[in-house]
Amino acid sequence: MRRGSEIAAAKLNLALHVRGRLPDGRHALETIFAFCTDGDRVEGWWSPEGEGMSLEIDGPFAGDLADGPNLVEGAWEVLAARIGVHGHTIFRLTKNLPVASGIGGGSADAAAALRLMTALWRVDPAHAAAAAPTLGSDVPACLLSMTARGSGAGDGLELVDAGVAGAPVLLVNPGVPLSTRKVFAQWDGADRGPLEQWRAGRNDLEAPAMAAVPEIAGVLGWLKAQGGANLVRMSGSGATCFGLFDDDDARDTAAAECPAEWWHLATNLR
Repeated sequence: MRRGSEIAAAKLNLALHVRGRLPDGRHALETIFAFCTDGDRVEGWWSPEGEGMSLEIDGPFAGDLADGPNLVEGAWEVLAARIGVHGHTIFRLTKNLPVASGIGGGSADAAAALRLMTALWRVDPAHAAAAAPTLGSDVPACLLSMTARGSGAGDGLELVDAGVAGAPVLLVNPGVPLSTRKVFAQWDGADRGPLEQWRAGRNDLEAPAMAAVPEIAGVLGWLKAQGGANLVRMSGSGATCFGLFDDDDARDTAAAECPAEWWHLATNLR
């Protein structure tokens, strides 16, 4: 039996500009993806005996995935159909990140499963790259899990050096799930300009996200008030917000003072 594991790194959008619509109806985006050193974990085992797959889920947010399809299962279905793999694959997903929170949890899980399957099944990783876009717009970026500029629907990728490798970061979520589809549906349609320098950029989804979950404004305000925070934004479609800090000590001080009702993660960028 072969065994392996992958970190499904939490994804951040350092900036996210919504520029309009693509011909296929998806939103046209410009963004800078960055990834944390922490996230969910996907473990896998493959045996030539048996057929199909099975999935176990544990971790603090496992209960939020009790109903509905899981993207790890979707990743297996897409890749298995693509290459015709045989044998039995077992996955264990440790769900450390809140669901529907703007930090790519499901997409990162799918991407980690794709990386893991190519290793367990000993197939060309190019199969995973080809399968990723069919699972969601963020999955190609999560498959890379490296700092990149995203265009198109976010799935056109160019590796960049954003100068954030190793940067201390604090992720904070008010504990309210937020539908990506709902937030995009409430975007006002205004093109506020291209993404050039990301620190001078913005997240165009903050306003519609705050309209749906007013607690986001409180999280952003709290982060901005923390000593050593040099940039504060919401990630993706929310509701998770993040603060980049001058050093680990400042980040850890803020983490220790985070309100108990909010989820938080003190980590670093890759």
